[in-house]
Amino acid sequence: MSWFERIKNSILSRAPPPGRPSQQPNEPGTVQAGGWSDMSSSQQMPPHAIARLKGLRREGRPGGIFTLDLSVNEFLLLRKTGFEPVGLCVGSSIYHVGIQYGSWNKNQELDVLSQAMYQARELAMARMQAEAAEMGADGIVGVDLTIKPLPWAEHVFEFMAVGTGVVHARGQLGFKGPKGQPFTSDLSVSDFWTLLQAGYRPLEVVMGTCVYHVAHRGLMKSLGSVGQNVELTNFSQALYDAREIAMERMQHEALEAGAEGVVGVDLYEGSYSWEAHVIEFFAIGTAVVPLEAGQQPSVMADPQLVLSVNS
Repeated sequence: MSWFERIKNSILSRAPPPGRPSQQPNEPGTVQAGGWSDMSSSQQMPPHAIARLKGLRREGRPGGIFTLDLSVNEFLLLRKTGFEPVGLCVGSSIYHVGIQYGSWNKNQELDVLSQAMYQARELAMARMQAEAAEMGADGIVGVDLTIKPLPWAEHVFEFMAVGTGVVHARGQLGFKGPKGQPFTSDLSVSDFWTLLQAGYRPLEVVMGTCVYHVAHRGLMKSLGSVGQNVELTNFSQALYDAREIAMERMQHEALEAGAEGVVGVDLYEGSYSWEAHVIEFFAIGTAVVPLEAGQQPSVMADPQLVLSVNS
């Protein structure tokens, strides 16, 4: 049996991983002694965040303003979809990523690091979603997830989620995400419009991550491939398996959300000040379901060729 078939069989036989990491003391919904950690409700949001949200335009407050990180063209297209912007939604988590070492000659997932990278992103996403709920939004479009190392400490990063909270202009129901929370989508506004025209709506941003240690090659194997065209199978196997684990976890999240599919999937890889041969594979996309009866477009729009003249 080839290594490709072994990977395929191991993935198919593996039990579905949990869609969320096991709850830790500093997850939203729990309080840690000696400080706060739950910022998933208005009672725990920073005071300036609450003051900002109160100044946004919403039902019953026509005198407020809206804020968004969309271009003017995207703003116009968003209104054409039947949605109006409410305000910018932001979630942040400053997270210390722990240390874990892999065996020198073994391909293996570093589950402690996978857990940390996943949980930190979840904290940021949950806080962004809490702001959307507080402002009365139906959902968040244009979600952007970023990671930034902070200079004052080693292995400390800021995980930030940003998007634009929106509400349906005619008050149509049926656009919320799982459990009645605001939906989240990392699609561009143009893709969001196209998705609605295709008869689908976003549920939530789903993701999967895997931090993986790629085994070193021994001296004899390295010398044996000098000057030859040859596949380095241990490297191929490691990267293939790590990507599949990340995508499998993203798919499992979509199944838990009740989605029919995932669109706009992106695969990223990176290393964040870890030892050599350690790399993270991160899969992210938007889980979607068909629109409810009465919301389906009467005619599905035909694709059109558009040549941009912008530089």
